[in-house]
Amino acid sequence: MANENANLVDKRATGLLVIEVRNSNPNGDPDRESDPRQRQDGRGEISPVSFKRKIRDLIDEKDGEAWKEISKLVGVKDEDKERFYILEHRGRDRKQIEKELDGDGANFINKYWDGRIFGNTFLEEGKSTSIKTGVVQFGLGVSISPVCISRKTLTNKSGVEEGKDRGMAPLAFRIVEHGVYCMPFFVNAAVAHKTMCTNEDIVVLLKAIPRAYRGTPSMIRNMVEIRHAWYMEHTSALGSCSDFALIDALTPQRKEGQDAEKASTSWDKDYDVPKELPKELREKLNDFRDLMNEQ
Repeated sequence: MANENANLVDKRATGLLVIEVRNSNPNGDPDRESDPRQRQDGRGEISPVSFKRKIRDLIDEKDGEAWKEISKLVGVKDEDKERFYILEHRGRDRKQIEKELDGDGANFINKYWDGRIFGNTFLEEGKSTSIKTGVVQFGLGVSISPVCISRKTLTNKSGVEEGKDRGMAPLAFRIVEHGVYCMPFFVNAAVAHKTMCTNEDIVVLLKAIPRAYRGTPSMIRNMVEIRHAWYMEHTSALGSCSDFALIDALTPQRKEGQDAEKASTSWDKDYDVPKELPKELREKLNDFRDLMNEQ
């Protein structure tokens, strides 16, 4: 146990994903017929759950190229890959998981990577002891400006209904024409002992983040890219400067003279994108880097 504790996450970190969307739906809203998520002021949203799902899928697919690449970069040996199963797995066996929670739950903790990273809310009948807050929390992704949503009808040459030789899905193709979203995330080392989240677990996450969208494309989400994945490690478990100050310093702004309340059309023409932190903030950090440069 002493060796495990020595490898637990011991530094707080603040992260910021700067995501560009072109003619894609980064996150459909089930309450609005899968329209791209949008708040009342017109700004687009990407839910934390949708992003974490992509990370989980990359790690879950052990025969996939993404996991092979990530595990090689991190140095995960074949015999150790059983420590990187996914709890939020489609079709999971609840009874088997309940058995793994027996006793001190060591089998459960050692097996499920996302349980150690994101925490878990796996409810046993009559128990609540398995509810744990995760070390890593992703925030809501919000676009810098309002987004313009386009809706088009999909057609199918071969019919999907009996007796019809063609098909049509009216206004089913719903996309954001252009948008730049910012999604914060945080590594809270102060709770690492609760889920036994290790530094290796965090490194796996940091290698998965740049591959989140490119490794999980779909017809409706084929042009979503993380432009910057800023990662800022503090000097202590509780943090050495303001999360808000770090996030604000790296958030892109609309170029001078432009109306920030109108939808953008171009990354280069419409945005000023910070590439560095102010000196007074950088000096308060242990590390500052862009994960997109480490692929």
